[in-house]
Amino acid sequence: MSFKPFKTVGIGVTFSPNLKANVYEASRLSLMFNSKLILIHVGEETQEKKDTFTTILSPFLNQNLSVEIIFKVGNPVDVILTVSQNKNVDLLILGALKKEKIVNYYLGSIARKITRQSTCSVLLLINPSVERIPCQHIVVNGLKDPKTEQTIESAFYISHCLGSKLITIVEEIKQDEVAVKVEDDKSLRKVTILKERIKLRETSRIKSIIEHIPKKHTNAITIKSQPIFGKQGYSIGHYAQISRADLLVMNAPSKMTLWDRIFPHDIEHILAELPTDVLIIQ
Repeated sequence: MSFKPFKTVGIGVTFSPNLKANVYEASRLSLMFNSKLILIHVGEETQEKKDTFTTILSPFLNQNLSVEIIFKVGNPVDVILTVSQNKNVDLLILGALKKEKIVNYYLGSIARKITRQSTCSVLLLINPSVERIPCQHIVVNGLKDPKTEQTIESAFYISHCLGSKLITIVEEIKQDEVAVKVEDDKSLRKVTILKERIKLRETSRIKSIIEHIPKKHTNAITIKSQPIFGKQGYSIGHYAQISRADLLVMNAPSKMTLWDRIFPHDIEHILAELPTDVLIIQ
């Protein structure tokens, strides 16, 4: 496996009502991951802004959090992506809206543009909090994909750092894998048997991945496997919502075309209406 712990955490910060909550969330995570924190502000540097950031950070600076604050004028997407790359950010945190609005709102559409272009992992926060809300349940995709093994290992590492109690691995199975038309009892039995075989196959594949994850990341956690037949991206997002997951961990999207924007799939369903906080592993 090739997953590496997050050494540098970055966050795009604006003077919005969620500023303090976003900085607190990023600071806590940086301490839990034993990472350096980079605050990225798109705008002019002023002493007043620096003082505001320092005041908000003070409880974490007292815990020896390593922080760097960067001010840069320019297009928000370009600035955040460039600084993240130059500073070797492993995990970029962005505030996000649950549902995109017509207005080009900074923490909505821009967060999605950054997510699609980022070369590092991205965490989208929809409900940042000054007071820590424990992350009890993590849902992670179990797609049959070359990226999935690293994504699942990342989820267990994060669970270990955050003290989560439950991980559910959701294997989204395309409906066309059960391409049998149900017309009578015989065809219904055939579909039922086929689905059970696919579920067993998927569960075995996931079990094999988990066996290679360090035991210290798997021992103290309840692990569930949940095969779902349905549309990729939409199905897991719906599951994360109804199961009240605290975090959804997904593979990074492949390079997308204009056609993908017109007919959303996979991660685009998640980005359109975030079911919970979402971590996209690059």
